[in-house]
Amino acid sequence: MANGEDEGYPIVKPGPHWKKFKANFCEFTAVLIQQCQYSILYDGYLMNTITSLLSGLTGSVVRAFRHTSTLAAVKLVTALVSVIQNLDVSIHNAQQLYEVEKNRTPEGENGPRLDELDRKRKECQQKPVEIENMMNALFKGTFVQRYRDVIPEIRIVCIEEMGSWLKLYPNMFLNDSYLKYLGWMLYDKQAEVRLKCLQGLRGLYEHKELIFKMGLFNTRFKSRIVSMTTDKEPEVAVEAMKLVMLMVLHCENTVSSEECEAMYHFVYATYRPLAVVAGELLCKRLFCLPQGEEDASHSKKKNKLVYSLGRLKKLITFFLSHGFHKHVTYLVDSLWDWEDGLLRDWECLTNLLRDKPMRKEEAFTDAQESVLVEIIAAAVRQTAEGHPPVGRGGRKTLSAKEKRVHVEECIRMTERFIVVLPELLAKYSSDIEKVTNFLQIPQYYNLNVYVAGRLEKYLDALLKEMKELVHRHTDLNILEACSKIYGILSDDQLTLHPVVSVALHQLIDEMAKDFSHLLDEFFQEEEGFGVSEEHIIRMSCILKRLTAFHNAHDLTSWHIGDRTLKILNFEKENGGLPAETLIPALECSYFALLWKLELATESLVAEKPPTQESLSELNEQMVCFRLICEAYLNHHNKDVSEKAFILLCDLLIVLSHQGVDKDEDFSVLKFLPDHDLQSRMIEFVKDHVFGENSLPEEMNREEAHRLESIYKKRIVLAEYCKLIAYNVVEMMTAVEIYKHYMQTYHDFGDIIKETINRTRHNNRIESARTLIVCLQELYQNHMATYCNNNSRKKQIDSSASFASIKELARRFSLTFGWDQMNSRESIAMIHKEGIDFAFHGNSQDIDYYLPPNLTFLAIISEFSNKLLKPDKKLVYYYLQEFVTDHMLLTCKGEKWHPLYCYRSSLIGTDDDAESTIASSFREWPPADRSKVFATKRKFSDESIVDISLPGSSRQTMDLQSDSHLSYFSWKSKTVTSEENTLDELDPAVQDTSSRMGDSPESLSEEQTEDDIDVVETDEGNL
Repeated sequence: MANGEDEGYPIVKPGPHWKKFKANFCEFTAVLIQQCQYSILYDGYLMNTITSLLSGLTGSVVRAFRHTSTLAAVKLVTALVSVIQNLDVSIHNAQQLYEVEKNRTPEGENGPRLDELDRKRKECQQKPVEIENMMNALFKGTFVQRYRDVIPEIRIVCIEEMGSWLKLYPNMFLNDSYLKYLGWMLYDKQAEVRLKCLQGLRGLYEHKELIFKMGLFNTRFKSRIVSMTTDKEPEVAVEAMKLVMLMVLHCENTVSSEECEAMYHFVYATYRPLAVVAGELLCKRLFCLPQGEEDASHSKKKNKLVYSLGRLKKLITFFLSHGFHKHVTYLVDSLWDWEDGLLRDWECLTNLLRDKPMRKEEAFTDAQESVLVEIIAAAVRQTAEGHPPVGRGGRKTLSAKEKRVHVEECIRMTERFIVVLPELLAKYSSDIEKVTNFLQIPQYYNLNVYVAGRLEKYLDALLKEMKELVHRHTDLNILEACSKIYGILSDDQLTLHPVVSVALHQLIDEMAKDFSHLLDEFFQEEEGFGVSEEHIIRMSCILKRLTAFHNAHDLTSWHIGDRTLKILNFEKENGGLPAETLIPALECSYFALLWKLELATESLVAEKPPTQESLSELNEQMVCFRLICEAYLNHHNKDVSEKAFILLCDLLIVLSHQGVDKDEDFSVLKFLPDHDLQSRMIEFVKDHVFGENSLPEEMNREEAHRLESIYKKRIVLAEYCKLIAYNVVEMMTAVEIYKHYMQTYHDFGDIIKETINRTRHNNRIESARTLIVCLQELYQNHMATYCNNNSRKKQIDSSASFASIKELARRFSLTFGWDQMNSRESIAMIHKEGIDFAFHGNSQDIDYYLPPNLTFLAIISEFSNKLLKPDKKLVYYYLQEFVTDHMLLTCKGEKWHPLYCYRSSLIGTDDDAESTIASSFREWPPADRSKVFATKRKFSDESIVDISLPGSSRQTMDLQSDSHLSYFSWKSKTVTSEENTLDELDPAVQDTSSRMGDSPESLSEEQTEDDIDVVETDEGNL
């Protein structure tokens, strides 16, 4: 049976055949009881025998017996419940027949028919008692024994059937003696068991006539059910929320108002099914009205408006009073399926903002109006896109009917807002927050409605209001929203294009003329030194507007970028301009260059390549802007310097990829930063991202300011990491960033980790080298501090600084993941470089024979678990080359402990490895000088690389040649003939072998396989 359990037994085996077998087995128990329900079932032999058999099997230590017998027993109880339900009908019919016959029979006389009916009636009344006794016997003999079985599947079977018994036959099972089992199993550690308990209870709470028997259960287990809404398993939490909702609706005063308030907060949950159930609960509790009031409220349009006003006020008050979320989008999504069309009643929603309230108490406050506008914008987005917001799942596939309804709803929404949006923009034109939300609506229009509905006049009204908003505001959100709407409406494929294009050109002309006029006055007034502060402010406002439009529209014909370069050069030479002017000037100049580059690229695609003169002119402008950004890195204003850094990084990414593939004509634009610029940029990152974390004022800032500061730092760090990921700067510059991985893990850990992954994708070996160099530099800094403090009495590897380096190495090791095959070359390089570093350098210890950086072995031991077993042996033999004979005689004491630990991490899992460090002391196996271990690896192109480990001397080894897999050997088998291998290898491999300083051993082609072969070594040397 042990083998049978390992292979599985019929009711748990996968596949359609065994699933059908299980279904047929369960059906067999039902059919058996059904066929025997009239006579054999009550003979006292069949059920007694079956009950004894199943009770004995459920106590077996064999899982297959326990599981199968438990399933049969509970299915028998379910079948008996069905029989007893049928008996209720038989008892009712027998009683009716008896009463009819008794009424027909004269008083005092008992005819034979009446006696027969009386006997049948008594037999029917006795049968339920017998069946209940059978169910009790099965219940006590199987369920009570197995509902706490160690196997989750057995517990699930018991609880699932218990839920059906409670619902089908409440007269017997719906009492505290049986309900307690469901309550106890709510605490089960298996999520599926908890889920079945909740599903069984939900079947009871859906029937109000059953709830009155559950008073004690509610008192005892209500708190547990409420707490399960935060279960770690989402499906369990959803089921618990549904159960709580039924308890709130059907059990008065069972769930307190405080607990209900806690449930409402789940409308902001990330898991959408849970948020939707919480939204249903919120709607049913928040929007409930007394009986009859709702019907009366719909009698007239005015009453309907009042009704909607009351519901919206409740919803807005809930949102404002709790304040759990800054965005109302998730609240709208949670209520979308349950709000009874309130959030899609566009006429009602807009009329509440357009019309003046009849009574003062009906008026919205400013905060309530702002939330209402947010709700409208979120509802429009939900209607147009038809999918949840970001973070709540992806798009769902719609059926043909759903698509038709969706299109109709979008048209209805568009028709309403085309008419009312210009009026709303005019009414709230001074409110930045409301206007910003209103301007999100046109991007979701069905633009064909303008022509199909003959609504062109409202387009003119919209363009007029947007023009007024652009001239009135300098808020970036409003300007970008207006620019985006102009871009959507001016699509060449639309019939609206001519009208919108003319309006856009007129607006740009006005702003360009104003800017040109202000700029001329600026340079005429004593070359920029005599202008007033008001003049600078006006110029800054115009620049912000032009920048917002230059981002989405090509303004090359207005030569905005040439004028902004003059402002930037003036600041570079003289200074004095505020950041409000310089930042938009930088952005505007950058956008102008990108549009010119885009225009040149389009000409190339159209087989009309630009002239070299135009490319040279563009290159001059690129160089000019790049030099300005480099100069602004040292600007006294932090915001200006950070903006210059961000734009410089973006520009370098663009320029570094010019002149490749088919763009040879663009090679004149290509630029890669030199070493000096890279140094300046990494120093900028260190100062602006990592240099302020320990400042006291940084820690004492308010939370909002601190988060804003972190957000800006993340942008700066991400920009530079993009340069590393796209090979614009040297990968080794990432070392300075990796050093701060542990200290800034909470704020920047995701960016640094992604950088490691991207660089590893580009070059595995070089990426691993940056990790080991980072650890080496941190170790050297630690040693310098250790020596300067003269703390020689304290162990080097026991300080907090060393522990942090070791932890950093562990984190680096985790980034390699579980795929050891792909990372084996990188891990090998790390071990090789680490061993070289540990045994080289100037010794500062009084022990002449103690390697200078021996404790570094404890750090690289964190990477040993990423080595495959054959590779561990090869690394171990490489380590042996550094252990001299004198070390073998004198390596005693705690100073040599890192060497023992590292050696143990390499061979500790081998059969012949010493069990303790003490036992391995003085038993260090000498390297076998008579053997040379050679290896080969066969690549996908059928080429073979053969690299050997040194057997005698390492002095002639060229360390710089070991940058690839040539550190150690993979796919290895030990051979003996050096000459044969040298004859088989191609010249490139022979050259690699000669640079290693030793001769490789031979390996025949027949022995080269795709699988990893364990190295054949002398087991005695292990």
